[in-house]
This record gives sequence, C-alpha cells and structure tokens, in this order.
Amino acid sequence: MHIEKKAGDSLQIGELNQRITFQALAVLTNENGFEAESWIAYKEIWAKAENLHGREYFEAAAVHAENTLKFTIRYLDSINTTMRILFKGKLYNITSIDNIKYKNKFIEIKALGVEDGN
Repeated sequence: MHIEKKAGDSLQIGELNQRITFQALAVLTNENGFEAESWIAYKEIWAKAENLHGREYFEAAAVHAENTLKFTIRYLDSINTTMRILFKGKLYNITSIDNIKYKNKFIEIKALGVEDGN
C-alpha cells in the first residue's frame, strides 16, 4: 500500500516500523502531598524514524541541532511541541510538527535529542 508523502514521494505503510512513545509533562501530587512535575507516557505509536540528511542536516548543524531526528506518524491531533518522544531509550524534544499538506493523514515531526537527566 502506497501513501502520499510531503515531497510527492510515496511512503510504504510498512515503513512505519519503529515504536515511539510520546510523553507529556504532568503535575502530580507526591507522597508528601506536594505537587511535582513528572513526565508520563501519553501514547505509544508506530513511526518512521530517520536521520536528517542533505539540506535539512546542514540547516540543523548551523544552529547546533545535529542530533535531530525526523519522525513520520499517522495523523494525531493531540500531539504538540510541549511533549517529548522516547525512542530506543533516548529522549527527544519536539521542535516542529508538520501536518503534511494539511490532509490530516500524516505528520512529520522533528525532534532534538536531549542529554541524559534532562
């Protein structure tokens, strides 16, 4: 099955073969009764994960964001840039979300890798 992609290329449905987890920052009450912020799993889905290449890579390198990955997922309207992505044990802050051609079919997300402990 072929599906339309941003630059007019076709995307094989089987390319959405990586599991990613969206995490959202939530305010929870701890055991002492105080509110504390904590990252919680929001939604786990299938995605296509790619390194940036060509012009995208050089643009990212210009702003010291070489550790950026591009994720393509099926359309999901509840995702926003306050969330982060857990992929293969590493965390990525979402830097941009593109509803490809505004068709509400697929979303391309660029996310910057974060250092451990952040």
